[in-house]
Amino acid sequence: MSDLKNQIEQLKQQFQKELVEAENLDVLYLKFLSKKHGLVTELLKKLPKLSSKEKKELGPALNKLKNQIEIDIKETKKHKKEQKYKDPLIDLSFPLPAKKTGNYHPTIQTIKEINNFFRYYGYSVIEGPEIETEQNNFRILNLPKGHPATDLQDTLYIDEKKGILLRTHTSSVESRILSEYKPPIRAVSAGKCYRNETLNATNAAFFWQYQGVVVDKNINMQNLKATLQLFHQFLFGEDVELRFRYKYYPEVSPGMGIDMKCRFCNGSGCEACKYRGWLEVLGSGMIHYNTLKTCGIDPNVYTGFAFGMGLDRLVMQKYGINDIRKLYGGLIYK
Repeated sequence: MSDLKNQIEQLKQQFQKELVEAENLDVLYLKFLSKKHGLVTELLKKLPKLSSKEKKELGPALNKLKNQIEIDIKETKKHKKEQKYKDPLIDLSFPLPAKKTGNYHPTIQTIKEINNFFRYYGYSVIEGPEIETEQNNFRILNLPKGHPATDLQDTLYIDEKKGILLRTHTSSVESRILSEYKPPIRAVSAGKCYRNETLNATNAAFFWQYQGVVVDKNINMQNLKATLQLFHQFLFGEDVELRFRYKYYPEVSPGMGIDMKCRFCNGSGCEACKYRGWLEVLGSGMIHYNTLKTCGIDPNVYTGFAFGMGLDRLVMQKYGINDIRKLYGGLIYK
Protein backbone atom coordinates (compact mmCIF):
# COMPACT_ATOMS: atom_id res chain seq x y z
CA MET A 1 0.00 0.00 0.00
CA SER A 2 2.82 2.39 0.88
CA ASP A 3 4.23 1.83 -2.61
CA LEU A 4 0.96 2.94 -4.22
CA LYS A 5 0.83 5.95 -1.89
CA ASN A 6 4.29 6.97 -3.05
CA GLN A 7 3.30 6.57 -6.71
CA ILE A 8 0.26 8.85 -6.20
CA GLU A 9 2.46 11.52 -4.59
CA GLN A 10 5.09 11.22 -7.32
CA LEU A 11 2.42 11.55 -10.04
CA LYS A 12 1.06 14.67 -8.36
CA GLN A 13 4.51 16.29 -8.36
CA GLN A 14 5.27 15.12 -11.90
CA PHE A 15 2.00 16.59 -13.19
CA GLN A 16 2.58 19.98 -11.52
CA LYS A 17 6.05 20.19 -13.06
CA GLU A 18 4.88 19.19 -16.57
CA LEU A 19 1.86 21.50 -16.40
CA VAL A 20 4.20 24.52 -16.12
CA GLU A 21 6.31 23.37 -19.08
CA ALA A 22 3.52 21.97 -21.29
CA GLU A 23 3.08 23.42 -24.78
CA ASN A 24 0.12 21.18 -25.66
CA LEU A 25 -2.34 20.65 -22.79
CA ASP A 26 -4.32 18.03 -24.71
CA VAL A 27 -1.24 15.84 -24.98
CA LEU A 28 -0.65 16.31 -21.24
CA TYR A 29 -4.25 15.31 -20.50
CA LEU A 30 -3.90 12.09 -22.53
CA LYS A 31 -0.62 11.27 -20.83
CA PHE A 32 -2.19 11.28 -17.38
CA LEU A 33 -5.89 10.52 -17.96
CA SER A 34 -6.15 8.57 -21.23
CA LYS A 35 -8.71 5.77 -20.77
CA LYS A 36 -6.30 3.11 -22.01
CA HIS A 37 -2.78 4.07 -20.98
CA GLY A 38 -3.03 7.19 -18.78
CA LEU A 39 -0.63 7.23 -15.81
CA VAL A 40 -3.47 7.86 -13.34
CA THR A 41 -5.70 5.35 -15.14
CA GLU A 42 -3.04 2.66 -14.70
CA LEU A 43 -3.08 3.24 -10.93
CA LEU A 44 -6.89 3.13 -10.87
CA LYS A 45 -6.74 -0.29 -12.52
CA LYS A 46 -4.84 -1.59 -9.48
CA LEU A 47 -7.62 -0.69 -7.00
CA PRO A 48 -9.75 -3.85 -7.50
CA LYS A 49 -6.81 -5.97 -6.32
CA LEU A 50 -6.48 -4.12 -2.99
CA SER A 51 -8.13 -4.95 0.31
CA SER A 52 -11.26 -3.09 1.45
CA LYS A 53 -9.26 -0.98 3.87
CA GLU A 54 -6.72 0.00 1.22
CA LYS A 55 -9.49 0.83 -1.26
CA LYS A 56 -11.11 3.19 1.26
CA GLU A 57 -7.86 5.06 1.76
CA LEU A 58 -6.33 5.05 -1.72
CA GLY A 59 -9.50 5.24 -3.85
CA PRO A 60 -10.46 8.77 -2.74
CA ALA A 61 -6.82 9.90 -3.06
CA LEU A 62 -6.66 8.73 -6.67
CA ASN A 63 -10.03 10.26 -7.54
CA LYS A 64 -8.96 13.53 -5.96
CA LEU A 65 -5.77 13.52 -8.07
CA LYS A 66 -7.77 12.74 -11.22
CA ASN A 67 -10.27 15.55 -10.56
CA GLN A 68 -7.50 18.01 -9.68
CA ILE A 69 -5.65 17.27 -12.94
CA GLU A 70 -8.83 17.91 -14.94
CA ILE A 71 -9.47 21.21 -13.11
CA ASP A 72 -5.86 22.40 -13.45
CA ILE A 73 -5.75 21.68 -17.18
CA LYS A 74 -9.10 23.39 -17.76
CA GLU A 75 -8.10 26.52 -15.79
CA THR A 76 -4.67 26.68 -17.46
CA LYS A 77 -6.31 26.54 -20.89
CA LYS A 78 -8.66 29.36 -19.90
CA HIS A 79 -5.80 31.46 -18.54
CA LYS A 80 -3.65 31.00 -21.67
CA LYS A 81 -6.57 31.97 -23.89
CA GLU A 82 -7.19 35.15 -21.88
CA GLN A 83 -3.50 36.08 -21.98
CA LYS A 84 -3.37 35.53 -25.71
CA TYR A 85 -6.06 38.13 -26.40
CA LYS A 86 -4.57 40.62 -23.93
CA ASP A 87 -1.35 40.73 -25.97
CA PRO A 88 -1.30 44.18 -27.70
CA LEU A 89 0.68 42.71 -30.59
CA ILE A 90 -2.15 40.37 -31.58
CA ASP A 91 -4.07 41.57 -34.65
CA LEU A 92 -7.66 40.39 -34.07
CA SER A 93 -8.65 41.40 -37.62
CA PHE A 94 -6.12 39.00 -39.18
CA PRO A 95 -8.05 36.17 -40.96
CA LEU A 96 -7.63 32.69 -39.49
CA PRO A 97 -6.98 29.68 -41.75
CA ALA A 98 -10.20 28.34 -43.24
CA LYS A 99 -11.73 25.42 -41.38
CA LYS A 100 -12.07 22.14 -43.23
CA THR A 101 -15.77 21.62 -43.83
CA GLY A 102 -17.96 19.36 -45.94
CA ASN A 103 -17.75 15.71 -46.86
CA TYR A 104 -17.70 13.39 -49.84
CA HIS A 105 -20.79 13.23 -52.06
CA PRO A 106 -22.76 10.01 -51.30
CA THR A 107 -21.84 8.59 -54.71
CA ILE A 108 -18.10 9.22 -54.25
CA GLN A 109 -18.25 7.84 -50.71
CA THR A 110 -19.95 4.67 -52.01
CA ILE A 111 -17.39 4.29 -54.80
CA LYS A 112 -14.57 4.46 -52.25
CA GLU A 113 -16.22 1.75 -50.15
CA ILE A 114 -16.82 -0.49 -53.18
CA ASN A 115 -13.23 0.01 -54.38
CA ASN A 116 -11.97 -1.13 -50.97
CA PHE A 117 -14.10 -4.28 -51.20
CA PHE A 118 -12.81 -5.27 -54.63
CA ARG A 119 -9.20 -4.34 -53.86
CA TYR A 120 -9.40 -6.77 -50.94
CA TYR A 121 -10.22 -9.53 -53.44
CA GLY A 122 -7.35 -8.63 -55.75
CA TYR A 123 -9.05 -6.36 -58.30
CA SER A 124 -7.30 -3.40 -59.94
CA VAL A 125 -9.17 -0.08 -60.11
CA ILE A 126 -9.10 1.38 -63.63
CA GLU A 127 -10.54 4.50 -65.27
CA GLY A 128 -11.72 5.04 -68.83
CA PRO A 129 -12.73 8.00 -71.04
CA GLU A 130 -16.29 9.35 -71.09
CA ILE A 131 -16.02 10.23 -74.79
CA GLU A 132 -15.87 6.94 -76.67
CA THR A 133 -15.88 5.33 -80.09
CA GLU A 134 -18.63 3.09 -81.41
CA GLN A 135 -16.02 0.32 -81.58
CA ASN A 136 -15.38 0.30 -77.83
CA ASN A 137 -18.90 1.22 -76.77
CA PHE A 138 -20.79 -1.19 -79.04
CA ARG A 139 -18.95 -3.33 -81.58
CA ILE A 140 -16.52 -5.18 -79.29
CA LEU A 141 -19.41 -5.87 -76.94
CA ASN A 142 -21.35 -7.76 -79.60
CA LEU A 143 -23.69 -4.86 -80.43
CA PRO A 144 -23.69 -4.59 -84.25
CA LYS A 145 -24.64 -1.54 -86.28
CA GLY A 146 -28.41 -1.09 -86.31
CA HIS A 147 -28.92 -2.63 -82.87
CA PRO A 148 -31.70 -0.74 -80.96
CA ALA A 149 -29.23 0.28 -78.20
CA THR A 150 -27.17 2.21 -80.77
CA ASP A 151 -30.16 4.29 -81.89
CA LEU A 152 -30.16 8.09 -81.57
CA GLN A 153 -33.15 7.80 -79.22
CA ASP A 154 -30.84 6.17 -76.68
CA THR A 155 -27.31 7.36 -77.51
CA LEU A 156 -25.91 10.90 -77.35
CA TYR A 157 -23.54 11.26 -80.33
CA ILE A 158 -20.88 13.95 -80.55
CA ASP A 159 -20.17 13.11 -84.20
CA GLU A 160 -22.45 10.43 -85.63
CA LYS A 161 -20.55 10.12 -88.93
CA LYS A 162 -17.25 9.48 -87.16
CA GLY A 163 -18.89 7.29 -84.53
CA ILE A 164 -17.86 9.49 -81.57
CA LEU A 165 -20.26 9.49 -78.64
CA LEU A 166 -20.72 9.90 -74.90
CA ARG A 167 -20.39 6.41 -73.47
CA THR A 168 -23.72 4.81 -72.63
CA HIS A 169 -22.26 2.37 -70.10
CA THR A 170 -18.98 1.57 -68.37
CA SER A 171 -18.79 -1.63 -70.42
CA SER A 172 -16.68 0.50 -72.76
CA VAL A 173 -13.92 0.30 -70.12
CA GLU A 174 -14.31 -3.49 -70.22
CA SER A 175 -13.65 -3.35 -73.99
CA ARG A 176 -10.42 -1.46 -73.40
CA ILE A 177 -9.28 -3.75 -70.59
CA LEU A 178 -9.86 -6.91 -72.63
CA SER A 179 -8.12 -5.38 -75.67
CA GLU A 180 -5.06 -4.03 -73.82
CA TYR A 181 -4.35 -6.65 -71.13
CA LYS A 182 -3.73 -10.38 -71.15
CA PRO A 183 -5.36 -12.84 -68.73
CA PRO A 184 -5.55 -13.31 -65.85
CA ILE A 185 -7.61 -10.11 -65.56
CA ARG A 186 -9.45 -8.81 -62.52
CA ALA A 187 -10.50 -5.15 -62.69
CA VAL A 188 -13.25 -2.70 -61.71
CA SER A 189 -14.11 0.79 -62.89
CA ALA A 190 -16.57 3.49 -61.82
CA GLY A 191 -17.64 6.29 -64.10
CA LYS A 192 -20.27 8.65 -65.47
CA CYS A 193 -22.46 7.52 -68.36
CA TYR A 194 -24.91 9.35 -70.61
CA ARG A 195 -28.13 8.38 -72.37
CA ASN A 196 -30.99 10.20 -74.04
CA GLU A 197 -33.38 9.79 -71.10
CA THR A 198 -36.30 11.84 -69.79
CA LEU A 199 -35.55 13.02 -66.24
CA ASN A 200 -37.74 11.50 -63.55
CA ALA A 201 -37.40 10.05 -60.02
CA THR A 202 -35.43 6.98 -61.15
CA ASN A 203 -33.86 7.93 -64.51
CA ALA A 204 -31.54 10.68 -65.74
CA ALA A 205 -29.53 11.50 -68.86
CA PHE A 206 -26.43 11.51 -66.65
CA PHE A 207 -25.78 8.66 -64.21
CA TRP A 208 -23.03 6.53 -62.66
CA GLN A 209 -22.18 2.90 -63.30
CA TYR A 210 -19.70 0.50 -61.74
CA GLN A 211 -18.14 -2.11 -64.01
CA GLY A 212 -16.31 -5.29 -63.12
CA VAL A 213 -14.52 -7.83 -65.32
CA VAL A 214 -12.73 -11.10 -64.59
CA VAL A 215 -11.00 -13.37 -67.12
CA ASP A 216 -9.06 -16.50 -66.23
CA LYS A 217 -9.12 -20.24 -66.69
CA ASN A 218 -12.19 -22.11 -65.37
CA ILE A 219 -14.23 -19.02 -64.44
CA ASN A 220 -17.95 -19.85 -64.24
CA MET A 221 -21.37 -18.48 -63.25
CA GLN A 222 -20.96 -19.69 -59.68
CA ASN A 223 -17.90 -17.43 -59.30
CA LEU A 224 -19.97 -14.51 -60.58
CA LYS A 225 -22.93 -15.20 -58.29
CA ALA A 226 -20.74 -15.65 -55.19
CA THR A 227 -18.85 -12.40 -55.92
CA LEU A 228 -22.04 -10.36 -56.29
CA GLN A 229 -23.65 -11.89 -53.23
CA LEU A 230 -20.61 -11.09 -51.08
CA PHE A 231 -20.51 -7.57 -52.47
CA HIS A 232 -24.14 -6.77 -51.64
CA GLN A 233 -23.75 -8.21 -48.13
CA PHE A 234 -20.69 -5.98 -47.67
CA LEU A 235 -22.54 -2.84 -48.81
CA PHE A 236 -25.96 -3.43 -47.25
CA GLY A 237 -25.48 -6.03 -44.52
CA GLU A 238 -26.06 -9.76 -44.13
CA ASP A 239 -29.85 -9.35 -44.28
CA VAL A 240 -29.92 -8.03 -47.86
CA GLU A 241 -32.29 -10.02 -50.08
CA LEU A 242 -31.33 -10.62 -53.72
CA ARG A 243 -33.08 -12.26 -56.64
CA PHE A 244 -30.98 -13.80 -59.42
CA ARG A 245 -32.69 -14.36 -62.76
CA TYR A 246 -31.81 -15.10 -66.34
CA LYS A 247 -31.76 -12.04 -68.58
CA TYR A 248 -30.58 -11.38 -72.12
CA TYR A 249 -27.72 -8.94 -72.68
CA PRO A 250 -25.95 -8.92 -76.09
CA GLU A 251 -22.46 -8.65 -74.56
CA VAL A 252 -22.74 -11.73 -72.32
CA SER A 253 -23.96 -15.30 -72.64
CA PRO A 254 -25.63 -16.46 -70.48
CA GLY A 255 -26.79 -13.23 -68.83
CA MET A 256 -28.00 -12.70 -65.27
CA GLY A 257 -29.96 -9.80 -63.83
CA ILE A 258 -29.93 -9.10 -60.10
CA ASP A 259 -32.80 -7.52 -58.19
CA MET A 260 -32.61 -6.31 -54.61
CA LYS A 261 -35.61 -6.14 -52.32
CA CYS A 262 -36.52 -2.46 -51.99
CA ARG A 263 -35.25 -1.07 -48.69
CA PHE A 264 -37.78 1.78 -48.73
CA CYS A 265 -40.86 -0.45 -48.59
CA ASN A 266 -39.31 -3.83 -47.67
CA GLY A 267 -40.86 -5.42 -50.74
CA SER A 268 -44.43 -4.15 -50.35
CA GLY A 269 -44.16 -1.73 -53.30
CA CYS A 270 -43.51 2.01 -53.48
CA GLU A 271 -42.63 4.78 -55.95
CA ALA A 272 -38.87 4.09 -55.64
CA CYS A 273 -39.26 0.49 -56.89
CA LYS A 274 -42.20 1.35 -59.19
CA TYR A 275 -44.46 -0.69 -56.91
CA ARG A 276 -42.71 -3.96 -57.76
CA GLY A 277 -41.11 -4.53 -54.36
CA TRP A 278 -37.81 -5.29 -56.10
CA LEU A 279 -35.27 -3.02 -57.76
CA GLU A 280 -33.02 -4.13 -60.62
CA VAL A 281 -29.51 -3.07 -59.55
CA LEU A 282 -27.21 -4.67 -62.10
CA GLY A 283 -26.77 -6.76 -65.21
CA SER A 284 -24.10 -9.41 -65.51
CA GLY A 285 -23.08 -12.65 -67.17
CA MET A 286 -20.34 -14.66 -68.79
CA ILE A 287 -18.37 -12.60 -71.32
CA HIS A 288 -19.52 -13.44 -74.83
CA TYR A 289 -17.39 -15.79 -76.94
CA ASN A 290 -17.26 -13.19 -79.74
CA THR A 291 -16.07 -10.44 -77.38
CA LEU A 292 -13.15 -12.52 -76.08
CA LYS A 293 -12.20 -13.49 -79.63
CA THR A 294 -12.41 -9.89 -80.92
CA CYS A 295 -10.11 -8.75 -78.09
CA GLY A 296 -7.49 -11.40 -78.89
CA ILE A 297 -8.28 -13.74 -75.99
CA ASP A 298 -8.70 -17.42 -76.82
CA PRO A 299 -12.25 -18.34 -75.67
CA ASN A 300 -11.31 -22.04 -75.75
CA VAL A 301 -8.70 -21.46 -73.03
CA TYR A 302 -10.16 -18.58 -71.01
CA THR A 303 -13.60 -17.68 -69.72
CA GLY A 304 -14.72 -14.67 -67.77
CA PHE A 305 -17.59 -12.73 -66.30
CA ALA A 306 -18.59 -9.06 -66.29
CA PHE A 307 -21.09 -6.96 -64.39
CA GLY A 308 -22.38 -3.41 -64.64
CA MET A 309 -24.05 -1.90 -61.59
CA GLY A 310 -26.50 0.99 -61.58
CA LEU A 311 -24.48 2.88 -58.99
CA ASP A 312 -27.07 5.61 -58.40
CA ARG A 313 -29.69 3.04 -57.42
CA LEU A 314 -27.31 1.45 -54.93
CA VAL A 315 -26.52 4.87 -53.44
CA MET A 316 -30.22 5.73 -53.19
CA GLN A 317 -30.98 2.47 -51.40
CA LYS A 318 -27.97 2.81 -49.09
CA TYR A 319 -28.66 6.40 -48.00
CA GLY A 320 -32.46 6.44 -48.18
CA ILE A 321 -32.66 8.84 -51.15
CA ASN A 322 -35.92 8.23 -53.04
CA ASP A 323 -35.34 10.52 -56.03
CA ILE A 324 -32.25 10.51 -58.29
CA ARG A 325 -32.65 14.26 -58.84
CA LYS A 326 -31.76 14.85 -55.18
CA LEU A 327 -28.33 13.34 -55.86
CA TYR A 328 -27.26 15.76 -58.57
CA GLY A 329 -29.80 18.58 -58.80
CA GLY A 330 -29.90 21.82 -56.84
CA LEU A 331 -33.68 21.71 -56.50
CA ILE A 332 -35.60 20.03 -53.69
CA TYR A 333 -37.90 17.19 -54.70
CA LYS A 334 -40.43 15.86 -52.21
